[in-house]
Formats: sequence, C-alpha cells, structure tokens
Amino acid sequence: MLYAIKTSPQCTTWADMLAVWQAADRMPEFHSAWTFDHFYPINVPDTTAPCMEGWITLTALAQATQRIRVGCMVTGTLYRHPAVLANMAATLDIVSNGRLELGLGAGWSEEECEAYGIDLGTLTQRFDRFEEACEVIHSLLTKEVSDYSGKLYTLRNARCNPPPVQRPHPPICIGGNGEKRTFPLVARWAQHWNYAGYDIEGFVAKRTVLHRICREQGRDPAEIMTSIHQPVDLANLDVLEESCRRFRDEGLGLMIFYLAPPHTAEVLKPLAEIASRVG
Repeated sequence: MLYAIKTSPQCTTWADMLAVWQAADRMPEFHSAWTFDHFYPINVPDTTAPCMEGWITLTALAQATQRIRVGCMVTGTLYRHPAVLANMAATLDIVSNGRLELGLGAGWSEEECEAYGIDLGTLTQRFDRFEEACEVIHSLLTKEVSDYSGKLYTLRNARCNPPPVQRPHPPICIGGNGEKRTFPLVARWAQHWNYAGYDIEGFVAKRTVLHRICREQGRDPAEIMTSIHQPVDLANLDVLEESCRRFRDEGLGLMIFYLAPPHTAEVLKPLAEIASRVG
C-alpha cells in the first residue's frame, strides 16, 4: 500500500503548507501530496475563513518539490471549461516533470456556486456536464487535434500544445461512490478511484460494484488504483495504524493522510513511521 498526505489550503498559511510539502518530499514513505479545489472552506463552522485557490497553490507546491507526485483531490469540472482545464493539466505536468495526478469530479458546493454566480445545476445536469468534460479533457490530452460535439461543449480543430509529459496522459483520478453515473466514468476514463468515506465495509462493498462495472465494460479492475482519505488524530496513532493495517489487508492502493490545519511538518514523522511499519 502506498501513502500520501493531503493539506487543504483552508484556514492555513502558504508558509505552513509549503513546509509540510517540502518535508514530505524528502520522505520516501510518501508517494503523493494532494490539495483540494474549493474557494470557500468546507467541513468547518466558519466558511468565511481564508481559502487559497487550489490549482495556483498546487502549481507553486509542484515547483517547490522534486520527487513527490502532486494532485488536486478533486478538481470540480464546473469551475473551468474542460479545454482550459486540459491545458492547465498539461502545463502543470510539464512544470512538475511528469508528476501530476489529475483528479476530476462533478462539483457539489452550493455555497460557492451561489456566491460566484456559477450554475451548479441538478444532480443529473452536473453529471451530464462531468461526463462530457471527461471526454473533452481526455481527447485534448491524448490527441494532436480534437473535434467534439456534445450538448454542452464543442471542440473544432482544438489543440492542447505542448502535450503533457506523461503519455498518454497524467493518471486520472475520479472520486465518488455513485454506482449509476460515477462508476461507469471511472471504468471508462480513470486510473485511480477515490472512495468517498472512511469505513472499510463501505469501501469493500463499493469496490465490488466498481469491479463488476469494469468487467461489464471490458476494463481490467486491476488497472485502477483505489484510495481513501484518512483523517489524522495525533492523540490516537494506534487507532490510525490499525486502520492502515486493515485497509492494507483489504487491498487498498493508496492511504491519504488528511492533515487538519494548522499545518506543521512535525506531524509527518509519526505518519512516516506508521507507513514504514505497515507497508
């Protein structure tokens, strides 16, 4: 099992996040580091607190590190035209020397969309948009010239030049548990699926469904890495280590340690020790 860290750029400072990522970059126990794509803080009482933009932050952190893989878990495709996002991804893959993990999602924050005048839409509309966005992004990252005609997006003789370093494209991560819309998109486009939950029973059940859908679409489930977010409580490291062992034994591919602010590099040492012991 691989290990990663995630530091959401909310309720924190640039200097603190930078210190954590640079320290993780020097620790071989960590495979990747992740941020998120929101404009307001989430899962906190005060959503007026500071929140840095995810992709600008990710680009700066990629430039400030050398080894660790970098990603946004996950990018809301409703915030940016997918052709723009494809170009952003290709450029960041170049800047990071082929270290980008491309997280994609439909988006969900009503508060952000209402504040910024972005049309969130119904659940069906969000996934219609997400489905087309995945196809547009994949086409631009893998083809020299792309043409696409959908209900929401149209490409004519479209280019994404220069292309990403990683070929055919940076690994795509799709997060979510939806069996009707999300899992078919994971099976078609993704190399990485992130389970939206912490419980091992739910993870195993949803993975079983995903694997069935993969086989129905002619996709080898072994091609898709699995991951979860694991909140970190320094007061209960024994519980955290036991959780890592259980998920490892169930075949989880990537354990993402979710670090709550205030961010400090001191938290990484005990997490690296757990990763080393559990393997």
